[in-house]
Amino acid sequence: MAWCVPSLHLGNSSIIPPTANEEHWRREEENRRREAAEHEARERANEERRRAEEEARRWEEQRAREAQENAAREEEARRREEQRAREARENAERAEEARRREEQRAREAQESAERYRQECERERLRAEESARRERAAREEAERVRAQAEEAAARAKAQQEAAKEAERIAREEAERARQAAEEASRQLALGIQPVVRPTEDELNKTKKDREYVEGAYHFAVAGISGSGKSSLINALRGITNGTPSAARTGITETTGEITRYPDPNPSSPFVWYDVPGAGTLSIPGWQYFHQQGLYIFNCIIVLFDTRFTATDIAILQNCARFKIPAYIVRSKSDQNMVNVLKDVRRTYRQDKLGDAELRKRAKELYIKETQLSVEKGLKEAQPELPSQRVYMISQDILCHLRVTNDLGNEEIDEDELPDGMVEEDEFQANVVDERELLQDILMDAKGRASGPVAM
Repeated sequence: MAWCVPSLHLGNSSIIPPTANEEHWRREEENRRREAAEHEARERANEERRRAEEEARRWEEQRAREAQENAAREEEARRREEQRAREARENAERAEEARRREEQRAREAQESAERYRQECERERLRAEESARRERAAREEAERVRAQAEEAAARAKAQQEAAKEAERIAREEAERARQAAEEASRQLALGIQPVVRPTEDELNKTKKDREYVEGAYHFAVAGISGSGKSSLINALRGITNGTPSAARTGITETTGEITRYPDPNPSSPFVWYDVPGAGTLSIPGWQYFHQQGLYIFNCIIVLFDTRFTATDIAILQNCARFKIPAYIVRSKSDQNMVNVLKDVRRTYRQDKLGDAELRKRAKELYIKETQLSVEKGLKEAQPELPSQRVYMISQDILCHLRVTNDLGNEEIDEDELPDGMVEEDEFQANVVDERELLQDILMDAKGRASGPVAM
């Protein structure tokens, strides 16, 4: 479409507006210049890129050449190393071939020598076989002769052995008869036979009782109901009924020997509760052996009211085995209450105070106990020497053990620790408890190695 542009006349001059074609060409020219400038900028950028790429390519080629040269040098070094290895291998192969040839020659010489040796050996064996057969024939003849002689000698020896066995059997029977008659005679006289354990019995008993070398093993023995379990609890500083205490009861509660380690880790004592002799269907003199009391370091013979023949038998065996023994009367607090009743009746008219009555009851109880034990020791067959009797109350004994374990700790009398008693009860019932603990401790110190604490 054509545009009509009016002409403008300004005085003598006139401005002719550009035509549409001129405008088009002007824009085209501007576009060409812009494109040329852009093209030139692109060319410059491309030139810069080409120079950078060329520089990078040259650098990369330089690196490649250096790497190739390094590889060539390494390849050359490898070829030289392979050449040396090949030459060494060839030298080794030549040496190996020479060694093989030498070995082959040596082997052939050895085989030749071996064939010769074997042939000689076969000749020797043939000669030996011939000699062996001759010797075997002679030996067989000798063996037959010896067998005949041996059979005759054996028959004679069996005849003599039978006569000797018959003689020994007669002698053994006579000795057994005499021993039985002697045992019967001694039992009739009240003399108990001496029974000693064998080495096997000793070792087995120690194993069964968990005997520990270096520890000090106490056995508490006596008739049933004498308070053995309560005494062991008191000696360990434990009250009856606590979880680690020995079981107690009116009837015998211990059917077999029970082991109780001392609760003090520094103490080497081990306590054993031995079944009462009254619960076993064995004589008193057999009680010591069958219960294995011969392994213990010390035996406490405990009684309550009567000092019995069983107690005497235990003490006699302690003397035979040289085992220290303590005679202890239990339940002194209860027994003194019974004596106190008799004393009150005896001195009813004298109007004595309670303290004096208790004092006289204690003195009477101590005297009667000592006389009873002394009488039993003198009447024993054989007679036993005099020995101290320790009269104790389990509660007082436990009190002393607990007090000793507490050391110098301050004790609140309103809240006494378990196992302790009031001071007035202690003073009223104490007899020999402190001495028993001290003597046990001193005896253990004298016999056991290392420090002893209770």
